[in-house]
Parts: sequence; C-alpha cells; structure tokens
Amino acid sequence: MRHLGLLLGVLLCTCFGVHKENFRTCDQSGFCKRHRNMQPGSSKYVVQPSTLRISKTSMMVDVVNTDNDVRFLLQGYGLQHGIFRVKLVEAEPVRERYEIPAGMALVAEPIQEELVYDGEKDGKLTFTLGHNKMVISVNPLRIDFFINDEPVTSLNAQGLLKFEHTRQKQESKKEDDGAADGADGDQKEEAEQPKSADDEEPDMWAETFKGFTDTKPNGPVSVGIDIAFPGFRYVYGIPEHADSFALKTTKSTDPYRMYNLDVFEYDLYNPMALYGHVPFMVAHNEKNTVGVFFQNAAEGWIDIHSNVADKSIFSNLADFVTGNNEVPQTDTHWYFEDGIIDIFVLLGPGPKDVFKQYASLTGNTPLPPLWALAYHQCRWNYNDQDDVRTVDMTMDKFDIPFDVIWLDIEHTDGKKYFTWDGSRFSNSIEMLRNLSSKGRKMVTIVDPHLKRDDNYQVYTEARDKGLLVKNNNGNDFDGWCWPGSSSWPDFLEQHVRDWWADQFALDKYHGSAENLYVWNDMNEPSVFNSPEITFPKDTKHLSGRENREVHNIYAMLVHKATWDGLLKRSNYKVRPFVLTRGFFAGSQRSAAVWTGDNMGEWSHLKVTVPMMLSLNLAGIHFSGADVGGFFRNPDNELLTRWYQAAVFQPFFRAHAHIDTKRREPYLLPEENMVIARDSIKKRYSYLPLWYLLFHDSEKSGMPPMRPLWAEFPAETNVFEKDDVYMLGSSILVRPVVDQGETSVNVYFPGPHTIWYDIDTYKPYYGGHEVSVEAPLSKLPAFQRGGSIIPRKMRVRRSASLMYNDPFTLIICLDEHGKAHGQLYVDDYYSYEYQQGDYALTDLSFHNFKLENNVIHKGQNFHTKEWVERIVIAGVNTEPKNIHLVKADHSKEALDHTYDAKAKVLTIRKPGVNVAEKWIINLH
Repeated sequence: MRHLGLLLGVLLCTCFGVHKENFRTCDQSGFCKRHRNMQPGSSKYVVQPSTLRISKTSMMVDVVNTDNDVRFLLQGYGLQHGIFRVKLVEAEPVRERYEIPAGMALVAEPIQEELVYDGEKDGKLTFTLGHNKMVISVNPLRIDFFINDEPVTSLNAQGLLKFEHTRQKQESKKEDDGAADGADGDQKEEAEQPKSADDEEPDMWAETFKGFTDTKPNGPVSVGIDIAFPGFRYVYGIPEHADSFALKTTKSTDPYRMYNLDVFEYDLYNPMALYGHVPFMVAHNEKNTVGVFFQNAAEGWIDIHSNVADKSIFSNLADFVTGNNEVPQTDTHWYFEDGIIDIFVLLGPGPKDVFKQYASLTGNTPLPPLWALAYHQCRWNYNDQDDVRTVDMTMDKFDIPFDVIWLDIEHTDGKKYFTWDGSRFSNSIEMLRNLSSKGRKMVTIVDPHLKRDDNYQVYTEARDKGLLVKNNNGNDFDGWCWPGSSSWPDFLEQHVRDWWADQFALDKYHGSAENLYVWNDMNEPSVFNSPEITFPKDTKHLSGRENREVHNIYAMLVHKATWDGLLKRSNYKVRPFVLTRGFFAGSQRSAAVWTGDNMGEWSHLKVTVPMMLSLNLAGIHFSGADVGGFFRNPDNELLTRWYQAAVFQPFFRAHAHIDTKRREPYLLPEENMVIARDSIKKRYSYLPLWYLLFHDSEKSGMPPMRPLWAEFPAETNVFEKDDVYMLGSSILVRPVVDQGETSVNVYFPGPHTIWYDIDTYKPYYGGHEVSVEAPLSKLPAFQRGGSIIPRKMRVRRSASLMYNDPFTLIICLDEHGKAHGQLYVDDYYSYEYQQGDYALTDLSFHNFKLENNVIHKGQNFHTKEWVERIVIAGVNTEPKNIHLVKADHSKEALDHTYDAKAKVLTIRKPGVNVAEKWIINLH
C-alpha cells in the first residue's frame, strides 16, 4: 500500500499510475517465454499402459518423454462430490519438488471415492466416477473428462505439456555435441528447448531483471499444460486481476499472471498480477458448469484462447453435435515456474455443485461475527486518540452507524508492530474501552516485516530463535519496507506461525484489548528494494526451499497465524476478524480480503463488481473494495455512489491514503451526507440477510455475491454481464457506476420471475431489459418474487447494539402467490453456534398462510428476537381478517394496512418469537 517517497527514491514515488517497468512481462521471464513459444502439436509424452497400477480409489501409470526418456508418474484419484484429481510428478527427481501440504491450500487431504476401471480400448484407459468419466489416451498422453458422456474438459489436447525435469548443471559443450548428453542418454535436455540442448541458454541457470540477478541453482524446473473446455465459450475466476468477470483472450496481450505482488495504483482491464491469487477457473454454459483448480504455489501464467472444438472427441457423441459442427471451445494454457502438476477437475454439473466441490477442497468461509459485516471506518491514518474520539463522537452526532475504526502504520512506535506511539496513543486501553462501551471495535495494522532494531523485542526474539527468512547465502534476509531495514519471519514453518500467534496475547501485545482485531498488509510480501517489490526468488526459507517454489502461499500463512493468535487470545471462544491483502486458495478460512490500492475514480468503482464476482467465485467470499478509492480525492457524487454500491458487497470499509483530504461521510455536503448515511443504514437493516448468507456460505460453500448465471444458468445472455449481480438468490443489484447517470438499464432474468424494487415494491418482469430511474439518492436493487428476506429496521449506533432488536419480514410473492425464505440467529460473536446453540427457521407463504417452522433450535439456545412487522408485496386484494396461530394453537387477530395501488400489505406487531413455530392466516 501507499507511496514510497522516503525510501531512497525506490521504485514507487509518484502518483501517476502503475509503474509497469517494475514488473516482469512474459518476454522478461525465461520460463514464461519457453512455454508460451510452444506450438500446438503431437505431444512427446506417452503413457506406458503395461505399468498401470490400480487401487479402489486411484490409479498410477508411467509416462515417458520420448525425446529424452525421462520417466514420470501419472496419478489419478476419484474424490468425493464428483471430483477427479490428476498429478504428474517425476519418477526419479534429482531433488524433491515442492508439493503444498494438505492443511494449507487444501483444508485437509481430500476424501477419496471409488474409481472404477473400465478397461483399455483403442489406446484409451477409461475410469468412471459416478456419472462422470476420465479417459486417458495413451499415445500421446491426453486426458478427457466427461459428464454423462459429454466431453467438458481436456488436458494436453493441444500437446503443450512441458515438464522441465530436475537436473544437475552440465559443463558447457561444443555446439555440435549439443544433441547428446552422453552415451547412455542420461538426462538429455528436453528437445522443446531448441536453443539450449546443453542448458546454456542464458535464462536457464540465472536471470537478470532491472539489475537484480536471480541465481537459479536448480536450473529450469517449470511445468505447464494446456487445459481445454470443449463446448464452453466463457471462463471465469483466477483472481486477482482488475479485469472483466468473463476472462478475455490473451492473443494480443500478456497471459494472466499469478504472482502475489504489491502493485501501486494498478491499471484496469489488463492481466497484470496483483496482491493475491487463486488458481481456480470455472467454465459455464447453458448445460454444464465445470471447474479446474491447479494447486501450485509458484509464479504462474495463463493464456486463454477461443476456437472451435476438436471434433475427434465428439466422434461417438453424434447427438451432441447434431446440427452444429461449430462447437465453441475455450483453450487455456497454464504454466508455473516450479512445483508439480496437481490438477483437480470439478465436474459440477451445475454452478452450485461446483461451488460445493471447490469448498470441499479448500474450505468454507467461517461465519463472521455480526459486527464484521457492518460498516468500517478507516484511513491512513487517524492521528491520535483525540482524532479517534472525534470521529467516534461526530459519527454519532450525525447519526451515522459504524462498528469499527481502524489504525494504520502511523499508530506504532516507529513502524514497530505490536507497539503504540506513546505520544499519540498514550492510553490505548482507555481508547478501546470507550469504543467498547458503544459496542464498537478497533482494527490495527500488523505487517509481517520486522524492523531490524536491537531495541525491538519482537525482532530480536525472532532473530535469536532463528525464525527469519534467509537470503541466498544463508544470512537473515534484509530488505526495505515501512520501518526501513527489515526482516521477515518464515511463516512456512509451523513453529514460526505458533510464535507469531503468541504475540497477540494481551500480556504481549501491550495496550491491546479483546475488542482489538488485526489487519495484515504488505504480506505478498512487499519489499521495496527487491526485484518486483517482493522477495527475490532465490531467497531461502528455513526448510531450504527457495521463495520461487512457495511464493504465493506466504501471505496466506501470515494471516493464518494471525487468525490463530486471535483464537488463542480468546481461549478459542470468540470469532476472530483478520483482513489480508495477499491471499491464496484457502485464504477464506482465516481472513477477509480487500482489493488493495484502488483509486477514487469512476472506473475503479465500476471494476469493483467484476473483481468481487471473481473473488466470490473462487471462494474468497468475505471481500470488498475501499469505499471512495484509496488514492486521490473522489468528488461528492462519486463518493456518494460508492457508498451505495458497497451496501451490497460483502466487506464494507471506507479507506483513504494519507495524502487525501479527509472524507468521513459526515464531511460531505448535507444532500450527499444524507444519502451516504441512508446507504450505511440500509446496510445495517440488511445485516440479518448478510448473516444468513454467510451461514449458508459456511455450510454449503455458496458465495453471497453471485453472477446472474449462478441462479439462472441457462440464460445465455447473462453470461458476460458483470455490471449486475445477485446477492444470494433473492436480490438483484445494479449499482450506478458512471458519472452523471440518473437511469440505468437493468436486465431482469427469469421469464416467469417478478422482481420488486426494494424501496417502492414496484414490480418488474423477467426476460426483459428495462430502463430504471436512478437519481443520486437511488440504488437500483430488486427483490426476487418468491423470496422472504429478514431485516432489522431499528438501526442503532452499532450492530452489536442490535442483537435483540425485532425483525421485519419482507415477503415478495411470485406469480403463484408463494414465497420462501429462512432466518438464522445465534449469539452473533462466539463459537457456541458450532455446538448447536442457534436457531434456523423455514419461512413459507402459500395459500394465504405464512408459516414459521423451526428447522433447528439448540437445547440451550434462547433469543429475545421477535417479529414486529411483516410486509407482503404482490397482494392483489386486501384480506378481511388476519389471525396469528401460536404454537399452543391459541389465536390472535392482527392489525394491518393495505396499499391498493402498490399492492402491498403490512401486518403490524405480530409479536412472535423468531425461534418458535407460528402461523399467520390471511382470510
């Protein structure tokens, strides 16, 4: 984050956009060039079927590179929920290649299921998993995956598999000897490297970028393979990129890059790497949804192209191609600098199946405490305790709710984390206590770089215990970050993560309290004076692994250790909150994510929707973008629209750079301030829905923020839309993201679906695009007919003060006069819900009857929450009588009002507890 003007002119000192020259292009990366320059053709990798070994849930067979006789092991597994796993590893590596251990990206070792071998025929080995098949072609190696006999994914269909085997560096040879590596053919260089059969191509064993030399003692060890999606025109995912949701062809650009980097004032709509990455891609068409997760922690690149599918794989599937010989296909080409090929193929067949399958691998998002879903107020930096107190009091004065105030790096003693600036925060405990009295929290920044200062105990303890990352000669790595000269703990080691977690104990993090939570920034990691502003690739970890092998998981392990520390601090009783900038697959289990250093420009507001959709698709559900933009000074209209847009995005935080003007919402002109305040209050009224969605996320892996095709999978005209989205299954959101716009075109999906404006209940009908009025005060959002949404309309100063407040049920009827929903409550902050202390109820409206049926209520769980109002939209005629029937069968007449023009019925004060069974009859 932030500009770096004080650091000897290092790299990023001005504010005119991203400095692209600080980051490699594919042409400046040796392994990227080697893979990208490959041409489709017949693969040199051939299966040896006589070596096939089969168990109940897996298979293994030898594969030989016929150009150099290097042998590999191809392993296939059948996994729970209809997932295939394919691994390709060297049979006899010179050194052990890095494989990410289960428990890092994968939540655990996946559960295997029976994999049935159907035999060999016509040079193909066929395996069945439920209704799905994996077919391995022998010569050359190719793997096709089928859903109900329909091909959906292929590996090495274009013959672009390239696995650079481990080797020892050979002495230079004469050019005319280059084709041979000795009489016995031992470890010949792979022939697809035409310039360097003798390993003397310049970038094989060392590489230079911007004056930095990357020593590569292990030589070229990259892996790559093409992955095709026959029948699919669109692919999505592989966050994080500031790009469209439907991924673009890279024919005329660099490939999409996956390498965790600190990118200052990033550009939009290009494939450059950003702060975190998830190597997970989803392909969707009107019939199927499939996903591919490539588990690899090294730097990666992905090329994407569209063409017409190879008809050979459809030869026995005439029904599929009848009348259409131009089957769409998306071809992708994945390559990583190190590691192995470890691919999970998720065969849906629907969007919700893929979400569940991916969550079964990398884990679900744990239910956040309710306050974390509310509004967060942040900037770099609130100056001192008086500043914090003033913001807190002024938000109350203007009746603007908030739950969290944040402190950036300036709150510390000389950028030494776990400390406080004694002159500005002399009594942090009192400050935290004052916030706590209103139910509020504080978040402080704790970055992973440690100031190299002999008077800084956290650093000296890490140094003396040997916990720090090393440079390539074995000494503690010394790089520049905010404190100046810094070192980094090696979070790849469990004992280091345990040590870090201990630093959050109240008796170690002096001046902290139980209502203080944590923000991990700069954890890519960011190193100002190193190549690409991060660890050099030949930096060494305590295990001896080079950074190039593990780079993309470092950030995840930082925030995991922080999460564990907050868990320990509460004796595992209170749900933590951690925000991270860097992330990887599995990060959702222990952190929220934000999109980093965006700008206060309309284009950056617009890109929040596709970026959030990509993150949610890849399991990073608790995510958001800085409201107002981190850099620059948004005008009043932009800031107002940004508050509106963020209401229905998962993580809701305003943040700003130290050089920007103060822009707390109460500083806006009154008209804008009122709209921003109303937007924040709207967020609070919808907290019961957000809480329900995150409960569902933890249970099922469903993202709260979804593309339209997740709910309407067969509607082809929504496949490219990324200016509109679904919140859960019930709300369609089309934020205003263009300057001066007072109306927007909204496509309403579902030919038989009714959509109701969330403010006026005006109905719109699915299957049409409509121009909707959107003055500055209006956020276009619509509730789906057939849904019931719980809200809390008594908005208080903080969410923590709303725990026992009553609910309003918003019921929007479908064309048949029906609706359905759920309501979830617990204590909103602890882990007692995991012991069953919660209530989940099923709400249904049909035949003029509203029923609340209790699905689950913990034996020891009690709540005071009750229903004070029921609003029913789409009621054509006013009922004469409305009666409440309680669990004891007693009846009570209820008052109501009816708006005949709007066709909205309001039932007042039924007074029923949300965790009890009851019925309301309309006559």
